[in-house]
Amino acid sequence: MKQDTLKHKGKRNKLINLLKQKGINDEIVLNALNKIPRHLFIDSIFEDLAYEDRAFPILSNQTISHPYTVAFQTQLLHIQKGEKVLEIGTGSGYQTSVLVALGAQVFTIERQKELFEFSKKILRKINFTPKHQIFGDGYLGLPSFAPFDKIIVTAGVPTMPKKLLEQLAIGGIMVIPIGEKEQKMYTVLKLDENTFETMEFGDYQFVPMLENRVIE
Repeated sequence: MKQDTLKHKGKRNKLINLLKQKGINDEIVLNALNKIPRHLFIDSIFEDLAYEDRAFPILSNQTISHPYTVAFQTQLLHIQKGEKVLEIGTGSGYQTSVLVALGAQVFTIERQKELFEFSKKILRKINFTPKHQIFGDGYLGLPSFAPFDKIIVTAGVPTMPKKLLEQLAIGGIMVIPIGEKEQKMYTVLKLDENTFETMEFGDYQFVPMLENRVIE
């Protein structure tokens, strides 16, 4: 396994400073990102670039998000230690590890078996294992473990998924990118079973979240 060296840690510190310059101001989130060896989640050919604010291709024609996007979505969640957090789209596991580093009880779903196996292996190796890691359809959420204090969706959805709203606790927050080819980032605050308050936070581009498309 690749190592996490002083050189990597130095590059991480530079990345954290860059994220601060770009407007990430939650020190708890920044500290969590600074713990995570991002170069271990991507192909070795990109290792020297791992701490630039860039997305990279990963397995199954997916991508690992920009560190800024990971930090921004995480900051919007306002996670408190011990909260139950549902992540839709484990991907490489990078975002998952940040949530675990924040002390959340993380429940994460991935529909691509190849990515599910990769992320499970790497998260175990770096000791940032989520509470539950599931291979399945993210559109369904995890009703048997609901309600969740926070929900984060790491793929673009065309419309607000009703099943995920149902699994959000009252007073809970969901962070979700909505749109077809490009997305707007939204937060959804659940005020009661039928009342939601949404806020928009600009343009982003994610891979699409596909319904009924679990891939072995």
